[in-house]
Amino acid sequence: MLYHYLYPLSDQFFLFNIFRYITFRTVLAFLLATVISIIWGKFFISFMQKKQFGQVVRDDGPESHLKKAGTPTMGGVFIIGTLALTLAIAGNFNSEPLLLTIFVTLSYFALGFIDDYSKVSKGNTKGVSAKGKLLWQFVTGGIACWLMVKWGLVTPDLYVPFVKGPVINMGSVFIVFASVVIVGSSNAVNLTDGLDGLAIGPIITSAATLGIISYASGHSEIASYLFVPYIENVGEIAVLCAAIVGAGVGFLWYNTYPAQIFMGDVGSLSLGGALGTIAVLTKNEILFVIIGGIFVVEALSVIIQVASYKTRKKRVFKMAPIHHHFELKGWPEPKVIVRFWIISIFLAILAIATLKMR
Repeated sequence: MLYHYLYPLSDQFFLFNIFRYITFRTVLAFLLATVISIIWGKFFISFMQKKQFGQVVRDDGPESHLKKAGTPTMGGVFIIGTLALTLAIAGNFNSEPLLLTIFVTLSYFALGFIDDYSKVSKGNTKGVSAKGKLLWQFVTGGIACWLMVKWGLVTPDLYVPFVKGPVINMGSVFIVFASVVIVGSSNAVNLTDGLDGLAIGPIITSAATLGIISYASGHSEIASYLFVPYIENVGEIAVLCAAIVGAGVGFLWYNTYPAQIFMGDVGSLSLGGALGTIAVLTKNEILFVIIGGIFVVEALSVIIQVASYKTRKKRVFKMAPIHHHFELKGWPEPKVIVRFWIISIFLAILAIATLKMR
């Protein structure tokens, strides 16, 4: 919002002209979000400790996690709060793609907050029912995707890596497909959030990658050069992505092993939803499988485990999601986390490389 006050003053004060550049506001968003989250995080953790809002640990999880019971949770509150404050300074709210991403993020934030608060207040791991979560998520995702098409922000075309143009026009099925991408991303990030710093690492790399893609897709000349679809005003999402990266770095300051605070569903559901929405808005639903490869593998491990046990009464993994499998194999928690981060960075670079390989 501050952008809308300062930029019009550029006629009187030439310095404010710099706010017109997305690149400047992207750097500004990262710096602000990093500093704000680190400062605010300290006070937020202290507040949560005083309120005794601690993490409730599953009884059927790894025994090593039992000692984490009582660690402050709902860290997603100060992550999303940081995003809100940062966008209030650097965001351009004339961008419809940005507004839709904010809509999904805040809706999933509300769902995660209700779920986390229910768990903490009742002292058990039962929050909002699975059916209730999915209904909320699909309604939100469906509305967002319908508006994308109605406002002409995106076409129902499907793009795939290594191919210059659209592969197929999905028609009305696109809204369902895009909603599945958003909901799947949200829940996959939620499943990944099981070790100290495990989820926030891939969130940072994914947001950074999608930020680069958003800027390219919102710049007509760059989009034409890279053979990616040009989407008007989607470049403003790069500012949001930079804020996510900055807020994520600040959160990681306290979430790194051994964690002083956990993200909670309020953070994982909302950030996962934001990433999925950005992937849809930039027409990179399939490429997002590579960008968020860690999230995809975590979700698939749960699906495979459940399907195998129901059909064969046998487990494929020692425990799902797959990060618990490696823990039970004897990998120390920091080793699992860092190796997953390394894979996430590799996948992010690979995804960016595909932009020119078309």
